Amino acid sequence: MKHHDCDFSPLKLKLKEQLTAISGEITKFLGALDNEGYCLLSEFAAIRGKFAKMESIASSFYLYCYLSPFTDKYVEISESVQHLSDRKHGALIVIERQDPLGPLLNQGTPLNATFTSSLLESIFYPGSPLHDGALLLRGDLIVSAAHILPLSIKKIESEHKLGTRHRAALGLTERSDALVIVVSEETGRASFALHGKLYPLNARELYY
Repeated sequence: MKHHDCDFSPLKLKLKEQLTAISGEITKFLGALDNEGYCLLSEFAAIRGKFAKMESIASSFYLYCYLSPFTDKYVEISESVQHLSDRKHGALIVIERQDPLGPLLNQGTPLNATFTSSLLESIFYPGSPLHDGALLLRGDLIVSAAHILPLSIKKIESEHKLGTRHRAALGLTERSDALVIVVSEETGRASFALHGKLYPLNARELYY
């Protein structure tokens, strides 16, 4: 996939620095294996956490590359995702790219409003009549909300049980090139789905 002139240099530098640091820690752990009284379990947990953080940093950068050719509202979307994540307000945001999504969505509620962060966040405010469904963004326009998306039919191997929002995000992206951002109302964790795969996001590390 073409990444539309994204400059990967800052991302590569950041990841190289973190991988170098992790490599140093692994070297220390190898030396500690000779010490029978030394338990490495906590170190394994720490390394897993660092790899997870690296994945979320990379995902945030790639999200920018995937979205920037299709909407000028990336910064506002990123800020809204961070706010929704902080407040644990569940959200399902569909960004239409090249594939028309009309045949895959139920009618929803038409809005046809220019995107603003405050409008998006109000739609997903708990108790809002539109907050349970998916919002459709086309370019800089919030086309509609309260859509029901097709659920994924794949067996998903995950250490965390996926809720309906995540299964819906996967289901739509299995059938189209749409990108879907999900915020969990249980944990506040943000992620995005693309081509039937789910990627974690660190809402505070979004690239803008």
